[in-house]
Amino acid sequence: MTVTHDEKVVREFSKQAAGFADPRLNAPFTRHVDRLVRFMDPELDLEDVVLEVAAGTGIVSRAIARRVRHVTALDLTPAMLAEGKRSADHAGLTNVTFAHGDATAMPYLDRSFTLVVTRFSLHQVADPEAVVKEMVRVSRPGAALIIADLVRPAGLDGDLDRIERLRDPSHGTALTESRIAELVTSAGAEVKRAERFDYSRPLDPWLDFSHTPADVAAQVRRELEDELAGGPVTGMRPSMRDGVLHFTHSYLFQQAIAG
Repeated sequence: MTVTHDEKVVREFSKQAAGFADPRLNAPFTRHVDRLVRFMDPELDLEDVVLEVAAGTGIVSRAIARRVRHVTALDLTPAMLAEGKRSADHAGLTNVTFAHGDATAMPYLDRSFTLVVTRFSLHQVADPEAVVKEMVRVSRPGAALIIADLVRPAGLDGDLDRIERLRDPSHGTALTESRIAELVTSAGAEVKRAERFDYSRPLDPWLDFSHTPADVAAQVRRELEDELAGGPVTGMRPSMRDGVLHFTHSYLFQQAIAG
């Protein structure tokens, strides 16, 4: 039986929902959310009607909720939305709506939102171009679009997507910064500014978070260790820190204005 990419996403992220906000397992989502909010700061307004696309548990939505009028957190995985709703209720947030939907065919009218954001989604979806087009479609003219994602550095050797898919079969393709800019421009928005940074993280919590099977996790670990010993390049840029195997991700924050 053929499994669609969306079905893979729902399956994998249903497993990850409970640990999504655990900094021990998912450091980038917890460690860098404040950095993203600072990047978004010039765009935030108390009158904003915001959409977070492929929101997961709505971490960004919840982080900015008290600074805007309303936020809708849209995601494909019901377990993620349920986890986010529990967290929002616990925090007393009354202006966040959690909605089930497909980021490539969103159930909203054109020009519905004054700020649209997506975080760590384009590398995961089967059709990132369709997602970006939808983000621009539902944005009012002059609205800000914020894309925060894992990216492939220009000139990087090795097939990082192969390793990522071993760890999480729902992984799609890590795009370059220039490719994301192309998608945004062709969809009718203009890139205004960007921030880039690398983050070195320990391998084992990353594998634990995705519930990667033990034999596959061992293969990933072995390939990174082989690279450190002079073997084939994986694209994961492994390193040893205090005796712990790490790898390096590159992240991009990009802001654009809808036409």
